Amino acid sequence: MEPRIQYAKTSDGVNIAFWTMGKGALPLVGLPYHLSDLRVASRIPEMRRALERMAQNRMLVHYDGRGRGLSERNVTAFNLDALVLDLAAVVDHLKLERFALLALLDGGPPAIAYAVAHPERVPRLVLWGSYARGADYWEQPQQKAFRAMREADWHTFSEAVARLVGEAELAPQIREGTSPEVYKAFMDATRAFDVTRLLQQVRCPTLVLYAPAMTTRDISSALASHIPGARLVVVEGGLDAVAEAIDEFLSEESDAPERQPASPAGLQTILFTDIEGSTAMTQRLGDAKAREVLREHERITREALKSHGGAEVKTMGDGFMASFGSAVRALECAVAIQRAFAERSRDVGAALAPPEGAASSAPTETIRVRIGLNAGEPIAEDDPDGRGDLFGTAVIRAARIATLAQGGEILVANVVRELAEGKGFLFGDRGEVALRGFDDPVRLFEVRWQGED
Repeated sequence: MEPRIQYAKTSDGVNIAFWTMGKGALPLVGLPYHLSDLRVASRIPEMRRALERMAQNRMLVHYDGRGRGLSERNVTAFNLDALVLDLAAVVDHLKLERFALLALLDGGPPAIAYAVAHPERVPRLVLWGSYARGADYWEQPQQKAFRAMREADWHTFSEAVARLVGEAELAPQIREGTSPEVYKAFMDATRAFDVTRLLQQVRCPTLVLYAPAMTTRDISSALASHIPGARLVVVEGGLDAVAEAIDEFLSEESDAPERQPASPAGLQTILFTDIEGSTAMTQRLGDAKAREVLREHERITREALKSHGGAEVKTMGDGFMASFGSAVRALECAVAIQRAFAERSRDVGAALAPPEGAASSAPTETIRVRIGLNAGEPIAEDDPDGRGDLFGTAVIRAARIATLAQGGEILVANVVRELAEGKGFLFGDRGEVALRGFDDPVRLFEVRWQGED
């Protein structure tokens, strides 16, 4: 049974066709790309199967952009603001308060623009084969060749695109989905898109999917590297692999613990963690395997925070920021984290050298974590998503201290040592150290945690 086609009207008066499939807590809204058509999904089995998988645990929303598919055709303007209006019309019509965005190819720039303008509504962003600058994509040799073919013969162009994606039945759908004149106007508009300046303002976790058949590694890497905390994943193996990667990424939103509200004013101990050599690990293991290691790091750290009364402020991919009302509890948590990773490293050693004839399911990649702590009175504010965050000198100094630690070390400012005096911790004096951005040096101490007690 095909999804029911509905319509929403944009603020500039254009009727936009859309359908919904499935239901769940966090809807996923798919933006259209240049050849998008709502009727295609029901005619291509692999695409239909992938959409149904993504709709198993959530509402999936998909729409045709202005001038294409089942949406209003009598349109000639395709600037970035106009495409953002198409998205806004659909989500507002459905009264969606929070939703993830999935953008393929030229759907990326309007998705990024909307996510930056409405951070409170977009907790997750997926960019599949997309880009920040249209010229980067459309000036590729392959795309130049397709443009020349399209301008020479619309029929031949549609047949070539269909053969490229391995779906012969797609050719007539391309020709039905829009006119060559409208398609040209759309392509000319998207070639001028440039949201590079917005990338640093993206606040939500972002998944960048690199599809070799769609774009270049350089374009996807540049996109991911300019979005804070973005994750780059290579997807090969068709739409099923894409659907699996997207489903895993979106599932993390429901699995993540609730963020703590902004801590009240007053003395706080700030703790930062960071995985030593995380970039090299990702290059060595690949994105998928490295992500498995990062999930293990997140599990261990969150268990320690929960056991010792720490408030997770935020995670930065390969590290955490947390706050404690007690310096003693913060130090106990830091020691617990290091001991947990040390135990895990012993399991790794056992897995690499099991007894003869024995199999092992233990982890096979060590994780060495740097930890830094400082105490002070940070500024507590809510971020654009309405969740608590901490700012100020105390926070910056804690982050700087963490970068000076080696894997397996806990470094603390003298103020933390003084707050925990007489509580049984052993400290080694590391002397006064100049921290980047600070005029006065800070006296640092190493926490000796390797003992049994």
